Amino acid sequence: MAKATQHKSSSLSGSGPTPIASSQALGWQPLLVEEFQEPPGGTDLPAAWEGHSIALCLAPRPHRIHQVVGDRRYTGLYTKGDISITPAEIPASYRAEGDDHYFHVQIPAQFLQSVAQSTEELDPDRLELRTEFRVRDPQIEQVLMLLRSEMHKGDGWVGRLYVESLANVLAINLLREYSAAKPRVALYEGGLGDRKILQISDYIQTHLNQSVKLADLAEVAGMSQYHFSRLFKQSMGITPHQYLLKQRVEQAQQLLKGTKLAIAEIALQCGFNSQSHLTKHFRDATGTTPGSYRKS
Repeated sequence: MAKATQHKSSSLSGSGPTPIASSQALGWQPLLVEEFQEPPGGTDLPAAWEGHSIALCLAPRPHRIHQVVGDRRYTGLYTKGDISITPAEIPASYRAEGDDHYFHVQIPAQFLQSVAQSTEELDPDRLELRTEFRVRDPQIEQVLMLLRSEMHKGDGWVGRLYVESLANVLAINLLREYSAAKPRVALYEGGLGDRKILQISDYIQTHLNQSVKLADLAEVAGMSQYHFSRLFKQSMGITPHQYLLKQRVEQAQQLLKGTKLAIAEIALQCGFNSQSHLTKHFRDATGTTPGSYRKS
């Protein structure tokens, strides 16, 4: 997950990856939002986009990203929910070691300034956003996911007022948390190392159709259950149980769309003990039933 579209539109410039979905044709203002799925590889962007760039990782499994933003370098694992921020006018490049899936938002610098000027609690003279790698921010993540949902609806003018409202909320959160101020302490300082996260992810993926216990995961990590639970949540932002459920639901989504297997069979293949068990967790995670999801 990286800022791979810092030109005015990657879908128009021809120099970047092609989005699988974009707000380009919807006439949204002031944001351009796009979604990408890319195989392992890299992108160099020597000509920086004139606005600010925010990317949200959508990849269900952790994968290593090598990033260069201006004179800063970062290498680490990204997984679903991780966010990166590239300020305006800064060239960037990245290389992904795994399949990359991310949602990308471009915000004009002028819009950020106008929001700061209209909000008494924000200082328009402190508009320089910080470069951020792999941070967790539930509020910004929620706004980005709402924008993604609206983009996929494709309602055009119908949703423009809603999008403008979300753009303002996003801008205010960026200015409050990531403008010229003391840098945050990264969430991932400490926690599990990259190698252990990958081992745990691979183990869960291999055993999705089996009973996975906390003791099993702690053994793979080579530590006590207590320490594993604490460090896993510190690294991933969710508990091991929540992560396992997410992986099972996402596997079910793939099978529902990509196969003709009966839903009861999919439930068993994904580690749920029955179709009703799958339906409950699937609805909790997606807001719909497996049957409705398959028909959509």
